[in-house]
Amino acid sequence: MSRKTALRLVACTIMGLAVSAAVHAATYVYVSNSGSQDISTFSLDQSSGKLTSIETVPVGGTVMPMTLSPDHLRLYAALRSTPYRVVSFAVNPLDGRLIELGRAPLAGSMPYLSTDPTGRYLFSASYFDNLLAVNRIGNNGVVGEVQQIVKTGPKAHAIRISPNHQYVFASVLGADAWLRLKFDASSGTLTEEASPAYQLPEKAGPRHFVFSSDGRFAYLIDELDGNLHVLSINRANDAVKPIQSISILPKDFTGDKPWGADLHLTPDRHFLYASERTSNTLAAYRVDVASGKLTRIGTYPTEKQPRGFNIDPSGRYLLAAGELSPTLSAYRIDSKTGGLSEIGKYPVGKGANWVEIVTYEGSN
Repeated sequence: MSRKTALRLVACTIMGLAVSAAVHAATYVYVSNSGSQDISTFSLDQSSGKLTSIETVPVGGTVMPMTLSPDHLRLYAALRSTPYRVVSFAVNPLDGRLIELGRAPLAGSMPYLSTDPTGRYLFSASYFDNLLAVNRIGNNGVVGEVQQIVKTGPKAHAIRISPNHQYVFASVLGADAWLRLKFDASSGTLTEEASPAYQLPEKAGPRHFVFSSDGRFAYLIDELDGNLHVLSINRANDAVKPIQSISILPKDFTGDKPWGADLHLTPDRHFLYASERTSNTLAAYRVDVASGKLTRIGTYPTEKQPRGFNIDPSGRYLLAAGELSPTLSAYRIDSKTGGLSEIGKYPVGKGANWVEIVTYEGSN
């Protein structure tokens, strides 16, 4: 029996045990470390927010970014050193450990990964290669070959499917454009539209974005001008209308240039957070769930050069990494005010840049 076959059998056994025997909720955290070429794995105690190290998984390449499959049984990690690959891992719900299942080619150096809601297709965006791509995912949850490449303007940065699953959106930093592409769920094919869904001001540099869970709004952070945009989404046809732009910069910002990075909404849609790398801060906002508009709550210092962070599925904790920091910061989110309280720091690898968090609920 080959090593790959053995690993797949072990993974299938673990998944079966997890489905039939899991009795306690468990939350696991995965941090990709591009410099040390590994993934730090932790468990998160939901009562206290304390992290406990589980393992460090070597990947043999510059790992960044990651995404989870819709069923949370697979973790996909992109390698941005040559040869460009995506690594498929099985996640063991019983202890959070990762088992590598396979590697497949990517169409370029990809700073962003996401999947469609069925878990059949992996989307990726390439900053250096100016393209979007689709890889097919097998029934076993392992990513396969590239099946489509879509050329874009300069510096494609992020790609996600809309909540109604009809369109895929992508930010193109160098073109100051937020693209909308029709998605054929039966074939996994993207079809370009002639015009962007939203054309941003010159040198805005659109980067990451998130959708509200009700599909009515999108939030788009700029990398270059320090702004965050609120966009209204027509749920019938995914037409886009800008309704607000707000700064992510601290009031006392003195840097030469803004450097926006990441943003995330709490699951209840009441609060949104954004990271800014020049000031090493997290900006916090209250969300008016009716209008989608944001009101600034405050600014919080965080790890140096905070490229990536995430919020746990309960909405109680925020975990932030810094590319120039050896630690991961944990914060408690005040459910009434949205304020952040630092509750711990934990060692991670070199060049920590991406955070994924998953919770498995007990069956009994």
